[in-house]
Amino acid sequence: MHFSALLAFSAAALAGAVPQYPGFKTIWSDDFPGNAGDLPNTGLWQVTTGLHVNNEAQDYTTSNRNIQISGGGTVQLVPNKDGSGKWTSGRIESKTAFTPQQGKITMVDAVIRFGDGAQSTKQGIWPAFWLLGESIRHGTPWPQCGELDIMETINGAPTAYGTVHCGTPSGGPCNEPVGRASTVGLGDNGWHRWSIKIDRTNSDWRAESIQWLMDGNVYNTVRGSDINDQAVWSTLAHSPMFVILNVAVGGNWPGSPNGNTQGSWGSMMEVEYVGVYSN
Repeated sequence: MHFSALLAFSAAALAGAVPQYPGFKTIWSDDFPGNAGDLPNTGLWQVTTGLHVNNEAQDYTTSNRNIQISGGGTVQLVPNKDGSGKWTSGRIESKTAFTPQQGKITMVDAVIRFGDGAQSTKQGIWPAFWLLGESIRHGTPWPQCGELDIMETINGAPTAYGTVHCGTPSGGPCNEPVGRASTVGLGDNGWHRWSIKIDRTNSDWRAESIQWLMDGNVYNTVRGSDINDQAVWSTLAHSPMFVILNVAVGGNWPGSPNGNTQGSWGSMMEVEYVGVYSN
């Protein structure tokens, strides 16, 4: 592992790629073993192809030009532009969904770094680590399904966003389509631990909370009382969600890539592990 940027790891975490946290048990995890060029474990992950949302420019593929095990215990998601200007990239979704249990804290975290390309070469590049309500797989539209963005960055800027999407497509308790967001500064493109904690230890749903953390430090909190709608809160804190890792290109938020935007390794997102925990 790359430990220089990580905080509050137990001594046991040093022995393996997926850390163990005092008071928590691991429900599901992947530390991306395998040979260089392999796809991630298809028993754990669904490799998304051909998805187009938010007016994004990329096609998601199964090519190891876009998604591959590194051979060093990581997965790499790499946007690429071919000679005709067509963009491709990588997206994986956990096949399993996870439901936060009443009376417990559920935590999802990952250690992630970004490619070393200059900010001027990342216009339109949009890496993300997020959770989406499983109900979308059964016909519930967005944002009614619920979405928790643990970490997103755009355009190579030194800022990460933690956001919640919910309720109605326009306005509502999550101020759609913008969502309820907070930001944290990124000092570098290196390894950082990104986490979300869904705390259901209070018997009153209004006092339940969702916290976003970078390297163990909270940078956003949303409570049930902030949403102020029990049914909507349930889609965020009481319902099954699955994990997504992807690098989008273009779209409504970051804007389109321009002539300076470069794909390949300088714009990649690399992930050491993903873990889902409960206390």
